[in-house]
Amino acid sequence: MSQTPLKIGVLIGSVRTGRFADKISQWFISEIGQRDDMEIHVIDLSEPALVDELKLTLDPSGAPDGAPRLAQRIGGLDGYVVITPEYNHGYPASLKLAIDYVYSEWRAKPVGFVSYGGMAGGSRAVEQLRQVFAELHAVTLRDTVSFHMAWEKFDDDGRPHDADGTAKAAAVLLDQLAWWGLTLREGRAARPYEG
Repeated sequence: MSQTPLKIGVLIGSVRTGRFADKISQWFISEIGQRDDMEIHVIDLSEPALVDELKLTLDPSGAPDGAPRLAQRIGGLDGYVVITPEYNHGYPASLKLAIDYVYSEWRAKPVGFVSYGGMAGGSRAVEQLRQVFAELHAVTLRDTVSFHMAWEKFDDDGRPHDADGTAKAAAVLLDQLAWWGLTLREGRAARPYEG
């Protein structure tokens, strides 16, 4: 019996001009695009509409309805992959703002990570994000895809030098995302999460 494809959000967390995230996300979107069990929904925090929305809704109360369009997009998905750089041993402020303006929409859904950076490959950013998503009742996946010294790992056309190795790492992440995404979607349908 065939299942309805999982709606997977690919959240691009960097908004810097000239960001390396474009190469990473282009590669990852092509990997996920080869699967028939997932439907891709790209949420790029540098999209002008999201930039405007997040700027206009700066509110120290952190009200969950602070970013209604973003919350609606996040809420309609079954799982997520966050593409994040590591800046100064952490993840970007733009990503924190976007995560915090959405609340219940993250609950009981899986979150995977593709990270990049210098020697640590974004691992410190991912460890911090795990704590944030745990507080939001999301399930973070064990295995990640990380690019150490990322700018050395891709050619000028945005293809990884180690195409086989990166494809295998992406497949592990996406297989885990598929299992958790389907399991949690069925769980939410059978019994709404009240956490």
